[in-house]
Amino acid sequence: MTMWRKIVIIIAVILVLAGLGFVLFAPVSNFVGSQVSKGQTEKFDRLIENVVTEEQAEQEGKAATYKEAREKGEIDSEGYLIETSTGRRISSYPVVYELDLDRLYRDSVAYNEDLKENQGSKFREDESNDVPVLDLRDYGLFDGIYGYISAPTIGMYLPIYLGASDANMSYGAAHMSYTSLPLGGARTNSVAAGHTGYIGRIFFDNIRYLDYGDKIFVKNFWYSMTYKVVDKQIYRPDESQAIFLDKDRDLFTMFTCVVGEDGNSMRYFVICERDEEEQTQPPTTVPATQPVTVPGLTEEASQGYEAEETTEEVPAE
Repeated sequence: MTMWRKIVIIIAVILVLAGLGFVLFAPVSNFVGSQVSKGQTEKFDRLIENVVTEEQAEQEGKAATYKEAREKGEIDSEGYLIETSTGRRISSYPVVYELDLDRLYRDSVAYNEDLKENQGSKFREDESNDVPVLDLRDYGLFDGIYGYISAPTIGMYLPIYLGASDANMSYGAAHMSYTSLPLGGARTNSVAAGHTGYIGRIFFDNIRYLDYGDKIFVKNFWYSMTYKVVDKQIYRPDESQAIFLDKDRDLFTMFTCVVGEDGNSMRYFVICERDEEEQTQPPTTVPATQPVTVPGLTEEASQGYEAEETTEEVPAE
């Protein structure tokens, strides 16, 4: 075989491999991305299954809050249990404390109640939707995740991050500031923004395929809620009626960017309402957590940790 023929064959093989890689990039990366999102939701479940209760902490002489645990040297800055002598991590997951979650729940309820009276003024005073309405780090939570959405009919499982920033929407759904936190209850409307057409990941690309009556499940740190799709609308960026509270309805709203028939950017909204068979009000007291063993610990380390409508522009995502 001549040198020229060898070169031609090598070039042909390279082109074939490049073409194959181009064809496979989207489905492979989307699959990997979906597994990452599913892993984040599973991690969230593990965290809330392993909350350290006040009773547990008292019985074992352990810290009962993130701040106290840091002061005692029981955890590192991201909440992982550590050996006090070496600082080496001895847990696979961060530790979450019941008292911190209790405080987060109370602050979340207070925020939602304040929103019922002041949502319009908050949007007028602050046009930024990317700043979280609560800083989860103040409660010993460092991944920015408040809960997650699952829509089984379209295979969607996405964490909910607080604040509709570009960074948050690169990882999942983003709660839009100055809309209700996803706690449910009369006169609430929690709005989540998500990307469509993001390279290598599928976020809200398929919400347009949701049918009326399809169920959407929303989980936070304390309980799960079931919603049903009741409406789908396309609005211009300066049409914001879908993000506001609507009388006494209990709503969860998702939106993403789409291209309109005229080629301009539009917002595609899927509006979901709380299933009538479920409770319509969040608990009036902080929901109790169930103690279980923190996973991923060594046997020694496990001891003590048992089991008004305006023309506000809707941001692009």
